[in-house]
Amino acid sequence: MRSTNPFALWRWESLLENSSDIGAGFIRTLQVAVLALLLALVIGVVVGTMSTAKGRLPRAVARIYVEMFQNIPLVIQIFFMYNGLAMAGLVLSEFTIGVVGVGMYHGAYIAEVVRAGILAVPKGQEEAAYSEGFNYIQTMRYVILPQMVKIILPPLTNQAVNLIKNTSVLAIIAGADLMYVADSYASYSLNYGPAYAVAGLLYFLLCFPLATFARKYEQKLKDNDYGCCQRWRRYSGGDGMMESIRTVFTPSNVSFMMEGLKLALLISVGVVIFSITLRYGIGPVA
Repeated sequence: MRSTNPFALWRWESLLENSSDIGAGFIRTLQVAVLALLLALVIGVVVGTMSTAKGRLPRAVARIYVEMFQNIPLVIQIFFMYNGLAMAGLVLSEFTIGVVGVGMYHGAYIAEVVRAGILAVPKGQEEAAYSEGFNYIQTMRYVILPQMVKIILPPLTNQAVNLIKNTSVLAIIAGADLMYVADSYASYSLNYGPAYAVAGLLYFLLCFPLATFARKYEQKLKDNDYGCCQRWRRYSGGDGMMESIRTVFTPSNVSFMMEGLKLALLISVGVVIFSITLRYGIGPVA
């Protein structure tokens, strides 16, 4: 007689026999997360920049977008895109709904992160750019945004972690993501323990490295700021200010940030290549 323990060995063996379905759901979650993050970054930078524009119209449009998407639950937005748009004649696939829905939702939060980062850059930087003949777009592109990246990287990474976890809402529209596959398997096999444990572990493997990177990088910034304050006490006049600026923008800091960006790019390229392989059957024939 089989054990009724929710984590009995035979339950894990049954899950292992269906590991291909779990793997497919994991890949789908990766695909949605990467594409939604790219969309959220584009929306966040555009809307965040509009939030700090001098004109009242772009600021109003940005504020309406942020308030609308932040104050409506993501589940309702997903249901609207799945059912509401279908009734209006616009039928989108579950994958498209996942990318667009999650991307637009987190784009509102990233916009606030970008806005805060822009405002954190000293006002003198913008004034100096204008004195050199730069217009608003050139000032943002060449002066403000490059300095902003270092400031917003820790909260931006936290938003990426939240985005990955929020892809699980696709389970409510049968999005074939990791949560949906795990829940479907648990429902027909009654192996709830192993199914949800493995799903949670896979989400953890995706989110933990990003969360750790954000925490360590934020601590690195705090240590550098503390070091700058100590050095500032040992300097006086303009030389002290320039020395503090040099200690912040060190090659090691810039290199650390670039390594994180390279890692994100490599993961994105890998997911895209693997997706194409699954889609078109490229590879060795069994």
